Amino acid sequence: MLTRGEEKQKADGRGTRPPQDGFLFLDKAKFPASFAADVDPEKAAFMADSQVPWGMGAISGAISEPAWRTKPSWYLVTTEDKMIPPDAQRAMSKRAGATVVEVKGSHAIYVSQPRAVADLIEQAATKAKAATV
Repeated sequence: MLTRGEEKQKADGRGTRPPQDGFLFLDKAKFPASFAADVDPEKAAFMADSQVPWGMGAISGAISEPAWRTKPSWYLVTTEDKMIPPDAQRAMSKRAGATVVEVKGSHAIYVSQPRAVADLIEQAATKAKAATV
């Protein structure tokens, strides 16, 4: 949750491979431990094999007008995340004034614990709807 001119933290030592043609991948061998440590090993291996590259702009891009400055925000802190350290997640969510829920899980929480993700989305939708009535 960064503003204009701030550079996003790079994923050093977390399995990010050097850029190829402007895109990043996670090392397939390191993928399960760094991205999906709480996902079934067979599913984590499939995720590693089928990952979609992400552009360098995901790390170096700047946001001119972050929505969290004017809209309510919710954040799911994943306490076992090896990609974005939990303390960094807490700092970003605090800065945004977000409603925070913490769950023990990896960066791939949407795969390992989809109910936790759905519960937070439902909570956000319910509160946002109530605020417009």
